[in-house]
Amino acid sequence: MIDLRSDTVTRPGAAMLQAMVSAPLGDDVMGDDPTVIRLQQALAERTGKAAGLYFPSGTQSNLAALMAHCDRGDEYLVGQLAHTYKYEGGGAAVLGSIQPQPIEHAEDGSLPLEKLAAALKPQGDAHFARTRLLALENTFHGKLIPAAYIQAATAWAREHGLATHLDGARVFNAAVASGKPVADLCQPFDSVSVCFSKGLGAPVGSVLVGSEDLIARAHRWRKMLGGGLRQSGVLAAACLYALEHNVDRLAEDHENARLLAEGLRGVRGVKVLSQDTNMVFVEFEPSRCEALTAALANDGILMRAVYGGPTRLVTHLDVSAADVRRVIEAVARHLA
Repeated sequence: MIDLRSDTVTRPGAAMLQAMVSAPLGDDVMGDDPTVIRLQQALAERTGKAAGLYFPSGTQSNLAALMAHCDRGDEYLVGQLAHTYKYEGGGAAVLGSIQPQPIEHAEDGSLPLEKLAAALKPQGDAHFARTRLLALENTFHGKLIPAAYIQAATAWAREHGLATHLDGARVFNAAVASGKPVADLCQPFDSVSVCFSKGLGAPVGSVLVGSEDLIARAHRWRKMLGGGLRQSGVLAAACLYALEHNVDRLAEDHENARLLAEGLRGVRGVKVLSQDTNMVFVEFEPSRCEALTAALANDGILMRAVYGGPTRLVTHLDVSAADVRRVIEAVARHLA
């Protein structure tokens, strides 16, 4: 099967599985799993932060970060389409009693500073939630957020006494696309959540990095949220393998996405909207979406053609250039 639904669908290869099988283990709730400790230290060093904390998922990592930064009744500024706001079940509000203030995105995925300023609540006025945090995302829908914008936005946040958090689920894609060390992309933020189960190809896991005090607060919330695992080194070993072997190869995914977009531009009935890093957004003729999805599935190609909206096609380590050519040919054949 060629699965373009997401980069979360990857399967661990033989070498990653062997790393998991042979990993030294302890009890991470007691703080003595050596593989988890090694992963946390390795990512903290790579991102230029003081400490790291392993989580079962990016959703839980983001939520613990928000709860570590904000108290009950506080507010965070976030994009209307950001993962932490739209796709994480409302956890900040439901479980953290933190009010999200959604901001409309600019075309490049950034949150315009004038809109952030307009949403900032007067401090010391009991009528308002206390604005405490700015949360950004990079990459955002595959887009690399401009470095100059991130510097300006985080400087604005510091000027107004706000902490900053980066949902860096695909921050290594951003680093590879920009040609910059990942630490440069993480440096402006007080905390960063990095996901290993997307383009990096591990089956499970995210790591939150930040200051020692921030990570200590997040550690307590992780326990309360049910994220304390025992011999989790068997999972952390896959993340370590991904960190050591699967970062530079993300460039292959970006190139395959470019080839996919280029090929689909020549197919009648397909409108390519954008291609950034490992994501291609297209529109199909609405009346053909259901039939096309079914026909491609019969050909061994998984995607979800969205009726009346953009369809996201995602390349990853289980999709080769040959697979991309096969997809282009199949789409053209079924739409002919």
